[in-house]
Amino acid sequence: MYKLHKKLLFFLFICKCCHCFKMITNRSLNLGTETAFSVLAKANKLAEQGKEIINLGIGQPDFLTPEHIVEAGIKALRDGHHGYTQASGIPKLREAVCSDIFRRHNVEISPENILIVPGGKVIIFFSSMLLGDHDREILYPNPGFPIYESAIRFSGAKPVPYRLKENIGFSFSADDILNKLNKKTSLIIINSPSNPTGGIIPKEEIDKLIEGLENHPNTMLMSDEIYDQFCFGETRFTSLLNYPSIKDRLIILNGWSKTYAMTGWRLGYGVFPDTLIDAADKLAVNVHSCVNASAQYAALEALNGPQDCVSMMNNAFKKRSKIMFEQLNKLDLISCNDPQGAFYCFPNISKLNFSSLDFQNKLLNETGIAAIAGTSFGEFGEGYLRFSCASSEESIKRAIEKLSLLLSNL
Repeated sequence: MYKLHKKLLFFLFICKCCHCFKMITNRSLNLGTETAFSVLAKANKLAEQGKEIINLGIGQPDFLTPEHIVEAGIKALRDGHHGYTQASGIPKLREAVCSDIFRRHNVEISPENILIVPGGKVIIFFSSMLLGDHDREILYPNPGFPIYESAIRFSGAKPVPYRLKENIGFSFSADDILNKLNKKTSLIIINSPSNPTGGIIPKEEIDKLIEGLENHPNTMLMSDEIYDQFCFGETRFTSLLNYPSIKDRLIILNGWSKTYAMTGWRLGYGVFPDTLIDAADKLAVNVHSCVNASAQYAALEALNGPQDCVSMMNNAFKKRSKIMFEQLNKLDLISCNDPQGAFYCFPNISKLNFSSLDFQNKLLNETGIAAIAGTSFGEFGEGYLRFSCASSEESIKRAIEKLSLLLSNL
């Protein structure tokens, strides 16, 4: 009788769950996730059990937010900045963003075209929601940041991947993208420097793409430039802001998370053309009202204050990525491109006869090294792993030693 009662309760529970599942919209079921956070949770659980963990999974600077930025946020709270701000962000901060863009790119942007948001992902989501629909297609890089495809699917649009190719430094071929365009293509997403590959798109390929887009006047672009201040390879970074011909159909994503080690402050911004800024502002009002005031004042200090912290972190990531790149290429059956920017290495592990996911799990469970399977960044990531260089030199060297030992025992 007791067993029958348990089975009945289980049956009722399953029925209730199925009922709730049926209530969820198809749009919501299309949402993906970001594997780095689930790997982080597993790594933390193993660490709590006493296992030595070297976390090369999460894409987060291991530096603290610079002290002068922290103090600006604290001062804002003490000065009484506790209320709502404009949905688009405080005017001084939007003006500072424009000054920073002019300083670095010599391009003039109006503060009226700037939208301050709680993290760069918001710009990905807003761009997809504004330009995606059931009868449209959006192109995105693969392997690439997983939220691109997730947001596209949520919008109802068809996600169309274009391949970032290892043999050309994980760049794209402009011809490949142009050949995928049709009347349904509403948006192309570009990311340089790239997460997860560390690649930078050469200027000649961007030139060719922009020239080809003259035949597709209704296609918009969203350029994710969140890693634009972490560039240290031979391939120079080119911002899409430098192309006046696409100014009226260009969205720029950038922010403070990577550049100023402010991931937990949740701060990003978008540059929207005149045709989209009002609609983006309405989305902000509906979704998050505004970014918290004290964080905005901290962001203001980040842009207006000393910039030596940025160059210090850039130099550190350059050195660490070089160590990881060189050490990975000494291992049997593994090869790795020299990263040009961001803080990731994306080694090719296809000769190991493991799937990317299986080797990710083997690394974590047997050696305590947290890394991310290439397939977490799309189907073309099979045969690769992403290692974050945002960890100490000692941790990177120790991780490679443990990886080498694992390979010797296979």
